[in-house]
Amino acid sequence: MFKHVLLAADGSDHSLRATEKAIGLISTQDDSFMTVFYAVDTQTAKTDVLHHYDGDMLKEERKKRLAGVEEMLQKANVNYEIVERHGEPGPAIVQFANESEFDAVVVGSRGLNGFQEMVLGSVSHKVAKRVEAPVMIVK
Repeated sequence: MFKHVLLAADGSDHSLRATEKAIGLISTQDDSFMTVFYAVDTQTAKTDVLHHYDGDMLKEERKKRLAGVEEMLQKANVNYEIVERHGEPGPAIVQFANESEFDAVVVGSRGLNGFQEMVLGSVSHKVAKRVEAPVMIVK
């Protein structure tokens, strides 16, 4: 079992399945902790601002995307925090994971941005190649 797990999530079905697996990996000890990482890419940020120009509405909309993940973590009594960063998801996850000490990183095989995965390469592939901790990719 792991004490500190990084879960890359965007609210997609794959990230919900990844959440389930991450919960299974984390230790049940009180000092275990999960960090949920949400990367807001440039296109998502632009769309969010156009649809939710009010800052509070924007924060609420982003929070809704991870509501399923949060619900699962709360039901499992997992200690967690949510970290949001702006940038392309692959490099942002890699940078954050490598700057911290995680026992494992869990990521879904696909996210909400299917176009980016087709054109630029898979986020999960970038994470698996460049993160220094063990990586689990969940289909």
